[in-house]
Amino acid sequence: MTISAFAPYLLYFKALHVMSVMAWMAGLFYLPRLYIYHCDTVRGSLDSERFKVMERRLLKQIMNPAMHSSWLFGILMVLTPGAIDWHDKWWHVKLTCVVLMTGFHMACGKWRKVFLEDRNVKSQRFYRIANEVPTVLMMIIVFMVIVQPF
Repeated sequence: MTISAFAPYLLYFKALHVMSVMAWMAGLFYLPRLYIYHCDTVRGSLDSERFKVMERRLLKQIMNPAMHSSWLFGILMVLTPGAIDWHDKWWHVKLTCVVLMTGFHMACGKWRKVFLEDRNVKSQRFYRIANEVPTVLMMIIVFMVIVQPF
């Protein structure tokens, strides 16, 4: 299903989608890094409380709106005639990675609540490894969109 009235706005949707994704990715790269540093703090300390504020602001004021607008403008592009060929396999790989990225975003939100309640038991190593997930997903997504290998 496509909506022909969207056709004149495709480039606007695309530009807004790219800006939204850039903001979302910045947050997805930075929030796990904050968790790595937060692991080094003493529970209840001034530093720990500062990290809680930084993590909340990043997630609520930047990442959540950026994720929602990424999805919104992505969906608007998909609904625009000629934007994609529904039979191309690259599109399905990209969409799967975006869904996984959204799942990672939600996991970051759950980890934030654990830090907020001073219940974190995960190590810095865990968050260092988790910090690589959005990078790998982003590489696959960009490759699919630009190269469209299949």
